[in-house]
Amino acid sequence: MGNLRDHDEHDRIQAVRTRHPGPSLPKEERKAEDPQTHQEGVRYVHDRSEHLPHDRSGRCKFNAPSDASGLSRDSSRKLFVFPVADKDRASKATCVLSRRALRFIVLLVGFALVVVASVRQLSRRWLFPVHEVPSAATGAEVVAHTWLARDGTVVHAFELAAPPEARTIVYFHNNRETVEHTLTLASDLRARGFGVMLVEYRGYGTSRGGVPTERGLYLDAETALEVLHRRGIPASRIVLWGTSLGTGVAAEMARRGHGSMLVLVTPYTSIPDLVCDVVPLLPARLLVADHFDTLSKSEDIHVPTVVIHGDADEIVPFWMGETIARAIRGARLLRVVGGHHGDLFARDGERLLSEVARLGT
Repeated sequence: MGNLRDHDEHDRIQAVRTRHPGPSLPKEERKAEDPQTHQEGVRYVHDRSEHLPHDRSGRCKFNAPSDASGLSRDSSRKLFVFPVADKDRASKATCVLSRRALRFIVLLVGFALVVVASVRQLSRRWLFPVHEVPSAATGAEVVAHTWLARDGTVVHAFELAAPPEARTIVYFHNNRETVEHTLTLASDLRARGFGVMLVEYRGYGTSRGGVPTERGLYLDAETALEVLHRRGIPASRIVLWGTSLGTGVAAEMARRGHGSMLVLVTPYTSIPDLVCDVVPLLPARLLVADHFDTLSKSEDIHVPTVVIHGDADEIVPFWMGETIARAIRGARLLRVVGGHHGDLFARDGERLLSEVARLGT
């Protein structure tokens, strides 16, 4: 009887299992039940305290897909299932993309730096067009000087010596001429009782061996002024005169205290401002190598100053001369009606030279 009841109970349980087979295991877990079968890229670890699941980097992984408890089971053991291959592939793909993006950014920055450096070099050829400036004859009445600047560059200058105790004008010319082109003006100034020192820039005229830069021009100017100081000519007897490009050099020498009077003919506020007046949106302060920023130095200039500018200037706009005259304390603006960039003294030379002669008196 006992065996018969056991047999009936066994049949009843089998019938129930047939009607209600229970939840099916995930594919990974079904394969895990067979110790001989493994899915590639899935790590199976028995649920024992001495085993912890790790990925390839050594970090624990607890996000394996399974049943509601987070574990897959069979009748005799618990099993953690960890599909790590997909995450490894995603991580590697992200790293590859990051490296490619970084490489692209580095190449882009390098290309931009090369472009900026090239444009800055071109800006110097535009600002100092020494290859376009023709030579001129030297007058017999001048004395030629040759000195060495502090950086070893040869500095040339022409001088028309001053009468005893007279003031000396140290003249800095524009970017499209040499000192020989300014001899006529120098003779007119000498006739009014001034001595005149015409300083040649490196790269120009007899100084063609050097390469012109803003810093280089300052060195050339300071070399000539130091020679005058060593001769016993103090700053109180020196007039600093700059025309066009030379206004930036003269203003810097005035800021350094090398003269007692300043004459600025067709001055600009700065070279980048001059560029932006033509091309408004250009980042000129980045692309132009030499700034000659007279406006920013104006508060440090404390000598009597005359600003001469034509209101029809086609190269340096008249408003820049007005701005400089307002910025330098006590400066006087001499406006030449209808005056262009290079004809101011031909139009109104007598008045202008008389005003310069009265400067500081």
